[in-house]
Amino acid sequence: MSARLRDTLPESRSGETLDPQDWDDIRAQGHRMLDDMFDYAADIRARPVWQPIPDDVRARFRSNLPHQPSDLGEVYREFADFILPYATGNVHPGFMGWVHGGGTAVGMLAEMLAAGLNANLGGRDHIPIEVERQIVEWTRQLFNFPDGASGIFVTGTSMANLMAVLVARTAALGRSVRQRGIHDEGARLIAYTSTAAHGCISKAMDIGGFGSNALRSIAIDRTHRIDVAALRERIAEDRNAGLKPFLVVGSAGTVDIGAIDDLAALSALCREEELWFHVDGAYGALGVLSPALAPRLAGLENADSIALDFHKWGQVPYDAGFLIVRDGERHRDTFAAPAAYLRRETRGLAANSPWPCDLGPDLSRGFRALKTWFTLKTYGTEKLGAVITRTCALAAYLEARILAEPRLELLAPVQLNIVCFRYRADDADRVNGDIVIDIQESGIAAPSTTILDGELAIRAAIVNHRTDTCDIDALIAAVLDFGAQRSPADDGVVPKIEGAPPLAM
Repeated sequence: MSARLRDTLPESRSGETLDPQDWDDIRAQGHRMLDDMFDYAADIRARPVWQPIPDDVRARFRSNLPHQPSDLGEVYREFADFILPYATGNVHPGFMGWVHGGGTAVGMLAEMLAAGLNANLGGRDHIPIEVERQIVEWTRQLFNFPDGASGIFVTGTSMANLMAVLVARTAALGRSVRQRGIHDEGARLIAYTSTAAHGCISKAMDIGGFGSNALRSIAIDRTHRIDVAALRERIAEDRNAGLKPFLVVGSAGTVDIGAIDDLAALSALCREEELWFHVDGAYGALGVLSPALAPRLAGLENADSIALDFHKWGQVPYDAGFLIVRDGERHRDTFAAPAAYLRRETRGLAANSPWPCDLGPDLSRGFRALKTWFTLKTYGTEKLGAVITRTCALAAYLEARILAEPRLELLAPVQLNIVCFRYRADDADRVNGDIVIDIQESGIAAPSTTILDGELAIRAAIVNHRTDTCDIDALIAAVLDFGAQRSPADDGVVPKIEGAPPLAM
């Protein structure tokens, strides 16, 4: 150590540590924060779902880098006044935009415990690794995968889908592809998915080095499922053209309307054609927890890999994405990268190989498994399955409300928990786009939009375990109210909700 650095060492380190000088004070602050967050969740329905960020609040987060300490209480007050009120809103039961889980108090506590441990789950021999392996085993059982299956937590299904594409690339070209790249043989590889698939599949093909043009988008049927006959024909055409089909990506819950591809037919076709069969099950794969939905996911157990998010229908706080791969050796071949500084031992802290970093691109990894473990242990799969079933029943209730209202139009079949509809009006795309923004800004609810067959749709994704019929009714009333304001031809009368259809379970 240089003399200059040595001279900077104080006689006592007590003033330089980041631990608090008064543990009783921070204990009191912590209890206040925890109580406030419990109150936030308990009283969430009384709050706006979402509200626009005022200019002065946004400006507070354009300040210069802080060089001097601030009192923790002051920092927390800034959070309570200027961050908490302007969050996304997916904790609220009226949040129906996109597919966001609602989280739970149990998950929040588990996240706090994980932060306290501050474990890095890249590897080494410590119990958090075993907790993640427990979730891998439970997920293997959930999808009836073989003993040799492997799994890993990631940020979300977008990352899991990318990793699955890379595993399929290794299966097609061998492990040496990691050194030599895809080159000529790889340039002939072709993947397939439906036109209703999530855009991250195309992005994965891009990042994987194939280019998005190597992804064939196959037409869907009237229920938005991939046309298996058309898929078969396109595979034959590509083979005849000298190309090399290697991957089919099925959807278990499409992004627009929640359609589930015929997974049994896809898995049979992939076995016949010797293709890797991956399923994007971002939220829909967890439908296996629901006895009412599980039969519709038949064939999922035959997938070579499945991507899913525990932070959606599983209600685990963000983020908790997951990839499970049938062939664990193929999975490791895709990502394992030995290095001297990651030397494995048979005992000591560097034991317990293989490590999670052998199954993905990350060496630094948070303890996502703990909040998932707490969720599964605390609630059990039967309770979580009942929540999933209820969200679909609420979607059916919303569908019935729409069909009973002449001013509303259903734009797609309701298959799971997503409902796409619109307010009937001249210049309907503009009117419905404005309605959605009006509702969001009102704080009543937070639907989103999508485009179906060239028409803008109001899209309600019912994922939150807190959502109830009163939230559905509030959404319908808001659509009719703002629709009447935006469409002068309407008489502006909002019907009463007495006699609304019963909730189907």
